[in-house]
Amino acid sequence: MNIGVIFAGGVGRRMNGTAKPKQFLNVYGKPIIIHTLELFELHKDIDAIVVACLEDWIPYLEELIGRYNLKKIKKVVPGGSNGQESIYRGLKAAKEIANGEKAIVLIHDGVRPLIDEKTISDNIASVEKHGSAITCVCVKETVLVVSEDNSISEIPNRDNTKLARAPQSFYLDDILECHSKAIQENKFDFIDSCSMAQYYGKKLYLIEGPQENIKITTPDDLYVLRALLKAKEEAQVFG
Repeated sequence: MNIGVIFAGGVGRRMNGTAKPKQFLNVYGKPIIIHTLELFELHKDIDAIVVACLEDWIPYLEELIGRYNLKKIKKVVPGGSNGQESIYRGLKAAKEIANGEKAIVLIHDGVRPLIDEKTISDNIASVEKHGSAITCVCVKETVLVVSEDNSISEIPNRDNTKLARAPQSFYLDDILECHSKAIQENKFDFIDSCSMAQYYGKKLYLIEGPQENIKITTPDDLYVLRALLKAKEEAQVFG
């Protein structure tokens, strides 16, 4: 079983005070979260979807799920106080859905609506082969590692450097084991699932995703998303 675990618990503080959380902002006639969910809904190998959502916005999300006829969404759960807790709640819901069946989970940001069918397929294939899949893109500019005094301590070789994005995918029991250890050790500051998995000794394998797989965080990202969606639409029409 392959389950998409989509977290949409952010409030979008860097969106300059919009009335709605960023995942519910409309782009090309539909909310960003729906663009994202439809990618998983339409993929033939995704069996179920869980969404961790801001609790006050769950009724609105459920209304959207009905309006856009998303049949694979089996559970919507309240998000937590941070991303790590939101993911954990989504994973626990995925465990209930799997009902004892061995499952792969694809953990994805609700505000990354520009992945594609191949990225989802490559994630599933990598977990089946290696046990993990961290979607990444190549670094196109120089990366600087900076010390506390704001001096440059290291300039990594770009050939050996990638940017981690999403989905980040694992066997469900493996990543839940990491979350359980983190809770036992009172560690709640992991920035993402791959950071947690590496900390607890899991070997991580990369798959390359599309460069446009950006996270919508600031108004600038929203403008880029609109431009990329327009470009995709025009490519379908004009080739």
